[in-house]
Amino acid sequence: MIPFKSGNLGVIAASLAIAALTIVPDDADARRKGSFGSRGARTYNAPAPTAVAPKQTAPVQRSMTEKSAARTPAQAQAGRAASANRGGMAKGLIGGLIAGGLIGALLGGGLGSLAGAGMLMALLQITLIGGLVWLLLRMFRRRPALAGAHGGAMSSPFAGFEPRSAPQRPSVRSFPAVAAAPRSGEIDIDNADRQDFERLLVEVQDAFSKEDFGRLRERTTPEVMSYFAEELSQNATAGRRNSVSGTVLIDAEVAEAWREDTTDYATIAMRYESVDVMLDRSTGAVLEGDAERPSQATELWTFKRESHGEWRLSAVQEA
Repeated sequence: MIPFKSGNLGVIAASLAIAALTIVPDDADARRKGSFGSRGARTYNAPAPTAVAPKQTAPVQRSMTEKSAARTPAQAQAGRAASANRGGMAKGLIGGLIAGGLIGALLGGGLGSLAGAGMLMALLQITLIGGLVWLLLRMFRRRPALAGAHGGAMSSPFAGFEPRSAPQRPSVRSFPAVAAAPRSGEIDIDNADRQDFERLLVEVQDAFSKEDFGRLRERTTPEVMSYFAEELSQNATAGRRNSVSGTVLIDAEVAEAWREDTTDYATIAMRYESVDVMLDRSTGAVLEGDAERPSQATELWTFKRESHGEWRLSAVQEA
């Protein structure tokens, strides 16, 4: 260890200053962090890993979807069945104990012995049975409903599928050119859908940068719009503006695509680049990020479509 002598304090201070100036993150930008929005019944499930986002992505952190509502019909039915079974078992055991105990208590040591020690024994047995019933009720209430609580791991809808016979458009070459008949609950994503996702990525980024609430409202769900509006309001209050330009999709892959009743969902892992900087609202000076070169980000965007209408951004997750 170098001793802190008066003769080398100046050298140490200069070295520390140079180190502080040279340690700068390569991809410093002003991108939002965390995740928000809704993925329907899968909101609190981790999305399936993909080649674009191979690491496990955490479930949505900020959502207006209640956890009790974020369950598939199969999970809900399994939970109800488990509760009904536990209730039936409890009632059967309690009924048998009460019936057998009371009859034994009334009979005591034999017929006609309801006085003296027989009555005292009956009261004692009734008290013991009541305590046992109370303990059983607490045990059954505390027992967790494990059946259908997680629904198993989600796998990519493209896994093990045969190549698509239709030609792939050059503008969407970043998406895997594979598909097949959808599995139970899963839906197929075609070239038109892929182009919609790529278009929405660019348009949402551009509308957010220009603080165009009208365009954002047309392309996002009301929940996502509320989060964007909150962020834009906070930036404005702090005298800042988030400028995003030159968004280009580099690579993308469908992680999950499924249907709930009449609503379609698709979670897409996207790697894209853009010039993302935070500016001073008054002077235009760069406060965060690099205005000279683009930086890359990988996010999972979930899109929602009601009754075969238009896709809208429903959730954003940082990969």
